[in-house]
Amino acid sequence: MAPMDAEAHADAHPHPDRWAVTVVGTLIGALVIANNVGNIFMTTLARDHPAVLLALNSTNRMLGLTTNQLDAWSYYGIGSARLLVADPLFFLLGRWYGDAAIRWVERKWASQGEVLRMFERGFQRAAYAFVFLAPNNVVCLLAGAGTMSVVGFVLANAAGTITRLFLIRQAGEALSSPLDKVLDLFERYRLQFLVVSFVLVAVSFWSDRRRGRDELHAVEELEAIEDELEHETERSDER
Repeated sequence: MAPMDAEAHADAHPHPDRWAVTVVGTLIGALVIANNVGNIFMTTLARDHPAVLLALNSTNRMLGLTTNQLDAWSYYGIGSARLLVADPLFFLLGRWYGDAAIRWVERKWASQGEVLRMFERGFQRAAYAFVFLAPNNVVCLLAGAGTMSVVGFVLANAAGTITRLFLIRQAGEALSSPLDKVLDLFERYRLQFLVVSFVLVAVSFWSDRRRGRDELHAVEELEAIEDELEHETERSDER
Protein backbone atom coordinates (compact mmCIF):
# COMPACT_ATOMS: atom_id res chain seq x y z
CA MET A 1 0.00 0.00 0.00
CA ALA A 2 1.86 3.01 -1.24
CA PRO A 3 1.41 6.26 0.70
CA MET A 4 -0.87 8.91 -0.82
CA ASP A 5 0.08 12.51 -1.41
CA ALA A 6 -1.07 14.96 1.24
CA GLU A 7 -4.06 16.31 -0.69
CA ALA A 8 -5.39 12.86 -1.56
CA HIS A 9 -4.93 11.78 2.05
CA ALA A 10 -6.94 14.73 3.32
CA ASP A 11 -9.80 13.95 0.92
CA ALA A 12 -9.94 10.20 1.53
CA HIS A 13 -9.17 10.31 5.27
CA PRO A 14 -10.70 13.43 6.87
CA HIS A 15 -9.23 14.15 10.28
CA PRO A 16 -11.67 13.25 13.09
CA ASP A 17 -12.84 15.49 15.90
CA ARG A 18 -10.76 15.27 19.04
CA TRP A 19 -13.63 13.88 21.11
CA ALA A 20 -14.15 11.04 18.62
CA VAL A 21 -10.47 10.08 18.76
CA THR A 22 -10.60 10.14 22.56
CA VAL A 23 -13.67 7.89 22.66
CA VAL A 24 -12.19 5.35 20.23
CA GLY A 25 -8.83 5.35 22.02
CA THR A 26 -10.50 4.87 25.40
CA LEU A 27 -12.63 1.98 24.11
CA ILE A 28 -9.60 0.25 22.57
CA GLY A 29 -7.67 0.67 25.81
CA ALA A 30 -10.56 -0.80 27.80
CA LEU A 31 -10.79 -3.79 25.44
CA VAL A 32 -7.05 -4.43 25.68
CA ILE A 33 -7.28 -4.41 29.48
CA ALA A 34 -10.34 -6.69 29.39
CA ASN A 35 -8.47 -9.08 27.11
CA ASN A 36 -5.58 -9.31 29.55
CA VAL A 37 -7.90 -9.79 32.53
CA GLY A 38 -9.56 -12.63 30.64
CA ASN A 39 -6.19 -14.22 29.95
CA ILE A 40 -5.20 -14.01 33.61
CA PHE A 41 -8.46 -15.46 34.97
CA MET A 42 -9.11 -17.93 32.14
CA THR A 43 -8.61 -21.01 34.28
CA THR A 44 -10.78 -19.58 37.07
CA LEU A 45 -13.71 -18.42 34.94
CA ALA A 46 -13.86 -21.01 32.14
CA ARG A 47 -16.12 -23.45 33.96
CA ASP A 48 -17.86 -21.40 36.67
CA HIS A 49 -18.42 -18.12 34.78
CA PRO A 50 -18.00 -18.80 31.05
CA ALA A 51 -20.19 -15.86 29.99
CA VAL A 52 -18.00 -13.44 31.95
CA LEU A 53 -14.85 -14.91 30.42
CA LEU A 54 -16.23 -14.63 26.90
CA ALA A 55 -17.29 -11.03 27.51
CA LEU A 56 -13.75 -10.21 28.60
CA ASN A 57 -11.89 -12.12 25.92
CA SER A 58 -13.29 -13.74 22.77
CA THR A 59 -10.17 -15.17 21.16
CA ASN A 60 -10.49 -18.60 19.55
CA ARG A 61 -9.07 -20.22 22.68
CA MET A 62 -11.76 -18.67 24.88
CA LEU A 63 -14.51 -19.46 22.39
CA GLY A 64 -13.43 -23.10 22.38
CA LEU A 65 -13.23 -23.34 26.16
CA THR A 66 -16.64 -21.78 26.78
CA THR A 67 -18.79 -23.05 23.92
CA ASN A 68 -19.94 -26.23 25.69
CA GLN A 69 -20.55 -24.30 28.92
CA LEU A 70 -23.02 -21.91 27.28
CA ASP A 71 -26.36 -22.27 25.54
CA ALA A 72 -26.47 -21.22 21.88
CA TRP A 73 -28.06 -17.82 22.56
CA SER A 74 -25.42 -16.85 25.12
CA TYR A 75 -22.54 -18.19 23.04
CA TYR A 76 -23.53 -16.49 19.80
CA GLY A 77 -24.83 -13.34 21.45
CA ILE A 78 -21.90 -12.62 23.75
CA GLY A 79 -19.30 -13.97 21.32
CA SER A 80 -20.46 -11.94 18.34
CA ALA A 81 -20.92 -8.77 20.41
CA ARG A 82 -17.42 -9.03 21.90
CA LEU A 83 -15.80 -9.80 18.55
CA LEU A 84 -17.66 -7.14 16.60
CA VAL A 85 -17.16 -4.30 19.09
CA ALA A 86 -13.41 -4.00 18.46
CA ASP A 87 -13.26 -4.36 14.67
CA PRO A 88 -15.09 -1.11 13.75
CA LEU A 89 -12.80 0.82 16.11
CA PHE A 90 -9.69 -0.23 14.19
CA PHE A 91 -11.50 0.31 10.89
CA LEU A 92 -12.20 3.88 12.02
CA LEU A 93 -8.56 4.42 12.94
CA GLY A 94 -7.55 3.25 9.49
CA ARG A 95 -10.14 5.50 7.85
CA TRP A 96 -9.06 8.50 9.91
CA TYR A 97 -5.28 8.11 9.75
CA GLY A 98 -4.75 6.48 6.34
CA ASP A 99 -1.02 6.44 5.54
CA ALA A 100 -0.11 6.84 9.21
CA ALA A 101 -2.08 3.65 9.99
CA ILE A 102 -0.17 1.75 7.30
CA ARG A 103 3.15 3.09 8.61
CA TRP A 104 2.12 2.06 12.15
CA VAL A 105 1.57 -1.53 11.02
CA GLU A 106 4.88 -1.56 9.13
CA ARG A 107 6.79 -0.35 12.18
CA LYS A 108 5.24 -2.84 14.54
CA TRP A 109 6.11 -5.76 12.28
CA ALA A 110 9.36 -4.34 10.88
CA SER A 111 11.25 -7.55 11.75
CA GLN A 112 8.90 -9.46 9.41
CA GLY A 113 9.29 -7.04 6.53
CA GLU A 114 9.01 -9.38 3.55
CA VAL A 115 6.10 -11.30 5.08
CA LEU A 116 4.35 -8.00 5.82
CA ARG A 117 4.86 -6.75 2.26
CA MET A 118 3.41 -9.99 0.90
CA PHE A 119 0.49 -9.62 3.27
CA GLU A 120 -0.15 -6.04 2.13
CA ARG A 121 -0.04 -7.05 -1.54
CA GLY A 122 -2.42 -9.92 -0.87
CA PHE A 123 -4.72 -7.64 1.09
CA GLN A 124 -4.95 -5.18 -1.81
CA ARG A 125 -6.13 -7.99 -4.10
CA ALA A 126 -8.54 -9.70 -1.72
CA ALA A 127 -9.50 -7.27 1.03
CA TYR A 128 -13.02 -8.63 1.51
CA ALA A 129 -11.74 -12.20 1.78
CA PHE A 130 -9.22 -11.12 4.44
CA VAL A 131 -11.93 -9.34 6.46
CA PHE A 132 -14.20 -12.39 6.18
CA LEU A 133 -11.53 -14.96 7.10
CA ALA A 134 -9.39 -13.08 9.63
CA PRO A 135 -10.87 -9.78 10.84
CA ASN A 136 -8.13 -9.08 13.38
CA ASN A 137 -7.04 -5.61 14.42
CA VAL A 138 -4.40 -5.23 11.69
CA VAL A 139 -6.75 -6.40 8.93
CA CYS A 140 -9.49 -4.02 10.10
CA LEU A 141 -7.00 -1.15 10.27
CA LEU A 142 -5.80 -1.80 6.71
CA ALA A 143 -9.40 -2.13 5.53
CA GLY A 144 -10.14 1.34 6.86
CA ALA A 145 -6.95 2.78 5.39
CA GLY A 146 -7.77 1.32 1.96
CA THR A 147 -10.75 1.77 -0.31
CA MET A 148 -13.20 -0.66 1.30
CA SER A 149 -16.65 0.79 1.84
CA VAL A 150 -18.17 0.91 5.30
CA VAL A 151 -21.12 -1.25 4.22
CA GLY A 152 -18.82 -3.81 2.59
CA PHE A 153 -16.65 -3.97 5.70
CA VAL A 154 -19.62 -4.42 8.04
CA LEU A 155 -21.15 -7.20 5.93
CA ALA A 156 -17.87 -9.11 5.43
CA ASN A 157 -16.94 -8.71 9.08
CA ALA A 158 -20.32 -9.83 10.40
CA ALA A 159 -20.51 -12.81 8.03
CA GLY A 160 -16.98 -13.90 8.90
CA THR A 161 -17.63 -13.55 12.63
CA ILE A 162 -20.80 -15.67 12.57
CA THR A 163 -19.06 -18.31 10.45
CA ARG A 164 -16.13 -18.40 12.86
CA LEU A 165 -18.45 -18.83 15.85
CA PHE A 166 -20.36 -21.61 14.10
CA LEU A 167 -17.21 -23.55 13.20
CA ILE A 168 -15.81 -23.30 16.73
CA ARG A 169 -19.19 -24.37 18.12
CA GLN A 170 -19.13 -27.47 15.93
CA ALA A 171 -15.53 -28.23 16.88
CA GLY A 172 -16.40 -27.81 20.57
CA GLU A 173 -19.19 -30.37 20.31
CA ALA A 174 -16.89 -32.84 18.55
CA LEU A 175 -14.15 -32.33 21.15
CA SER A 176 -16.37 -32.12 24.23
CA SER A 177 -14.56 -34.91 26.09
CA PRO A 178 -11.02 -33.46 25.74
CA LEU A 179 -12.33 -30.00 26.61
CA ASP A 180 -13.96 -31.34 29.77
CA LYS A 181 -10.63 -32.86 30.78
CA VAL A 182 -8.91 -29.52 30.27
CA LEU A 183 -11.52 -27.78 32.42
CA ASP A 184 -11.11 -30.46 35.10
CA LEU A 185 -7.37 -29.80 35.08
CA PHE A 186 -7.96 -26.06 35.43
CA GLU A 187 -10.22 -26.67 38.41
CA ARG A 188 -7.79 -29.03 40.11
CA TYR A 189 -4.81 -26.66 39.83
CA ARG A 190 -6.69 -23.38 39.81
CA LEU A 191 -4.27 -21.38 41.98
CA GLN A 192 -1.16 -22.64 40.18
CA PHE A 193 -2.63 -21.84 36.77
CA LEU A 194 -3.71 -18.40 37.99
CA VAL A 195 -0.18 -17.53 39.06
CA VAL A 196 1.33 -18.83 35.81
CA SER A 197 -1.28 -16.94 33.76
CA PHE A 198 -0.53 -13.69 35.58
CA VAL A 199 3.21 -14.06 34.99
CA LEU A 200 2.75 -14.90 31.30
CA VAL A 201 0.44 -11.94 30.70
CA ALA A 202 2.81 -9.57 32.54
CA VAL A 203 5.82 -10.79 30.54
CA SER A 204 3.90 -10.59 27.27
CA PHE A 205 2.67 -7.06 28.04
CA TRP A 206 6.16 -5.88 28.99
CA SER A 207 7.65 -7.46 25.85
CA ASP A 208 5.05 -5.86 23.58
CA ARG A 209 5.60 -2.47 25.18
CA ARG A 210 9.36 -2.77 24.81
CA ARG A 211 9.03 -3.63 21.12
CA GLY A 212 6.29 -1.05 20.55
CA ARG A 213 3.72 -3.66 19.56
CA ASP A 214 0.99 -3.18 22.13
CA GLU A 215 -2.31 -1.56 21.14
CA LEU A 216 -3.01 0.26 24.40
CA HIS A 217 -1.46 3.48 23.07
CA ALA A 218 -2.41 3.02 19.42
CA VAL A 219 -4.01 6.46 19.00
CA GLU A 220 -1.04 8.34 20.45
CA GLU A 221 1.33 6.43 18.18
CA LEU A 222 -0.83 7.05 15.11
CA GLU A 223 -0.96 10.77 15.81
CA ALA A 224 2.83 10.90 16.24
CA ILE A 225 3.33 9.09 12.94
CA GLU A 226 0.83 11.40 11.22
CA ASP A 227 2.87 14.39 12.44
CA GLU A 228 6.00 12.77 11.00
CA LEU A 229 4.32 12.29 7.64
CA GLU A 230 3.19 15.92 7.60
CA HIS A 231 6.74 17.08 8.34
CA GLU A 232 8.08 14.84 5.57
CA THR A 233 5.55 16.33 3.13
CA GLU A 234 6.51 19.87 4.17
CA ARG A 235 10.23 19.16 3.68
CA SER A 236 9.47 17.60 0.29
CA ASP A 237 7.48 20.67 -0.77
CA GLU A 238 10.32 22.99 0.30
CA ARG A 239 12.68 21.17 -2.07
